[in-house]
Amino acid sequence: MTRYAIVADLNRCVGCQTCTAACKHANATAPGVQWRKVLDFETGEFPDVSRAFVPVGCMHCDEPSCMEVCPSTATGKRDDGIVTIDYDICIGCAYCAVACPYQARYRVDEPSAAYGGGKKMRHETAREDPARLGVAQKCTLCFDVIDDGLEKGLVPGKDMAATPVCVASCIAGALHMGDLDDPDSNVSQLLNEKRHFRMHEELGNGPNIVYLYDGQIEDTSVQDKAPMVADPVGLAAVSPKPQTSWDWRAAANFMAGGAGTGLFMMTMLASLFAPVIWGAVFAALVLVGGGLFCVLLEIGRRWRSMNVFRNARTSWMTREAMMAAPYFAFGGLAWLTGWTALGWLAAIFALAFLYCQARILRAAKGIPAWRQPQIVPLILATGFAEGAGLLASAVGIALLAGWTQTTLGMALGGTLAVLVAVRFGAWKQYRRALGVTGAPVQTFEVLDGPRSGLALAGQAAIAVLAIYGALGLPLAGLALALAGLAAAGTGWLFKYTLITGAAYNQGFAVERMPARGAGESAPGIKPGWKTA
Repeated sequence: MTRYAIVADLNRCVGCQTCTAACKHANATAPGVQWRKVLDFETGEFPDVSRAFVPVGCMHCDEPSCMEVCPSTATGKRDDGIVTIDYDICIGCAYCAVACPYQARYRVDEPSAAYGGGKKMRHETAREDPARLGVAQKCTLCFDVIDDGLEKGLVPGKDMAATPVCVASCIAGALHMGDLDDPDSNVSQLLNEKRHFRMHEELGNGPNIVYLYDGQIEDTSVQDKAPMVADPVGLAAVSPKPQTSWDWRAAANFMAGGAGTGLFMMTMLASLFAPVIWGAVFAALVLVGGGLFCVLLEIGRRWRSMNVFRNARTSWMTREAMMAAPYFAFGGLAWLTGWTALGWLAAIFALAFLYCQARILRAAKGIPAWRQPQIVPLILATGFAEGAGLLASAVGIALLAGWTQTTLGMALGGTLAVLVAVRFGAWKQYRRALGVTGAPVQTFEVLDGPRSGLALAGQAAIAVLAIYGALGLPLAGLALALAGLAAAGTGWLFKYTLITGAAYNQGFAVERMPARGAGESAPGIKPGWKTA
């Protein structure tokens, strides 16, 4: 087999950005888009200062999380390990961008010019590629150059005419490319001889950009040390940044989808004790539909949206879409016909839809606040609490107007209090786990602030109101309505904050700083990171 990789010697890289310029010239990327770039940063305090230049880009991973989550199968992997994108089937959902721990993916929705104002230079007009608008794009490892060279009998990594332009243009000889599965290749020999590391290797992607730092591999005088967590001040180039791929429209899908499926399930459960509230069934269908419509507004190629069904094997976004279809079919028929059995069928798919939403976040490996396993029970508990809250608020209003019996309100009040307590417990478990594994500093600042919506005082107040409503005391309907609206509202606030406020990306980390001159390498850095 063949497995192409790039080896970057951090001791030799001078930060000239020639590889960046060569890539931009060869691929005609849009302003602000750099498939290959070089990070430039310093650590330490004078006189003990270390500086590093670190080439980054698509890592062409052994286990690419971008390919796993892609709902359209646009992201693929060749037999030689190169990760590709088919622009003709990509829907531009940007799921791959939040799943990539290396910030290597981009989506450009509109043509742009280097100097702005819509005035393009002649080469920009000539080389503009409409197929790359509204879809994911990234480094291709110049597979066209590689394939053309192979047809001519050339060896990629050895013959520059068959080698990616970033490697071929490197003036310092810092970049090397070759076949890792060939023990005699240049990259295999370098890795056998030199000390090296892979960035974020603990995440399990198997990145295929490997970094050399100092000394021979058998040199035991160099001690490997874990990267130090550094203050992000002055390290903006490598520190975690807010993700910009998913905005309020994605948040609206999680908010409305969770509340809608929760409302549907709680309505069917309530039907065990009282007649089905068909208005709530209709509202639940509308909520989920509204959330999915917001997703449609966000994707770059909306008319390809049916491609979302192409990857049921690994993509939770595909599975979410597949659960939505029978949910709407059975739920809609139940509402039209009044058949409770159809409603129960729809409730099963509603639960599956909610679970898929939780797993969508879990699979987004590039966002530490989302990839925690405990996010799954938290999203499930939040959906149930929101659904119970909406139903309780409707019943509370009906109680005030004298339209329903007190028994249903009492049952819903007790149920809501329990679900709010369960949600708070899931939140505490999630927050505790996040503190153990660590996350960007800003993520903790957002989640621990009032914007999280799940603070103890607020949830306790909701539970008290719900219990008061369950006791059937005077103004119980008002208490129930307020508790229900607050339960749903705080759930929405939490999910909006989780998607748009706390979602900082992984940032970059370097296990070892390179040696300069006769010195030794210094411990690496993981800036802007925090545990506990």
